Amino acid sequence: MIIVGVDGSRTGLEAAAWAAAEAALRRTSLVVAHAVPKWVCEETPGGHYAEVRRWMREGATTVLAAAEDRVRREHPSVEVATELLPGDPRTALIHACEGAELLVVGSRGIGGVRGLLVGSVAHGVAAHAGTNVVLVREPPRPPRREIVAGVDGSPGGLRALDFALAEAELHSARLRAVQAWAWPHPSGFEPADPNGEQDALRALQELTAHGRSRHPGVEVVAEVVHGHPVEVLKEAAAQADLLVVGSRGHGQLAGMIMGSISLALLHHAPCPLAIVRP
Repeated sequence: MIIVGVDGSRTGLEAAAWAAAEAALRRTSLVVAHAVPKWVCEETPGGHYAEVRRWMREGATTVLAAAEDRVRREHPSVEVATELLPGDPRTALIHACEGAELLVVGSRGIGGVRGLLVGSVAHGVAAHAGTNVVLVREPPRPPRREIVAGVDGSPGGLRALDFALAEAELHSARLRAVQAWAWPHPSGFEPADPNGEQDALRALQELTAHGRSRHPGVEVVAEVVHGHPVEVLKEAAAQADLLVVGSRGHGQLAGMIMGSISLALLHHAPCPLAIVRP
């Protein structure tokens, strides 16, 4: 099962369309969810807020119907259901996605502040959901048949590589496994010792070869690129269909749910971003 959160915004509809396409490829069902305050879902008759409650429920029904219609028009084979969730959208979606394969949301919704690339709901579920999360930012474009995975040798990076290989196989796409080769310096990130670059590339090629053994039909390109990881992955994914990263990589503080790289890419990824849990 895949869950997609919608709120009536254009990015919400694009997220629903992306999730439906993914459900069709995975041959799984799709739940289109929309959250409203808890009191809106109550069945208490009358009262001062009865008319407001009715108006908000009608609006929620319209939001769900529009997303469901988009899904059924574009992917009629997908089994789709709608669900009205009570409570804060972030908390409601996090609870609803327990047991789901994937949670999909638009990067910014109707409540987003102008100028911000990521809304509070997208940020909240990306940081705290227990399942893999995909943030959809741009409207659909002709697929480039390329998926980019950020790999750093950490358990999170390996999990991201596995997810990306499976996605590449589903989408008949090429996979680019990219590792940034840099080290922190007081004045910023500078290229690391070039003598170790070939070792890093060989290690990355070994990782991708091991993963490709489970997905033999996938074309894989392994690259080690000088630069800050965020800038390297931004550039690598500029023409990609999907960028995949782990939620935490090397060098993260114990207890942190998201690492600095995945957090930065929430704001800067140029295409849909998948954040893969351990």
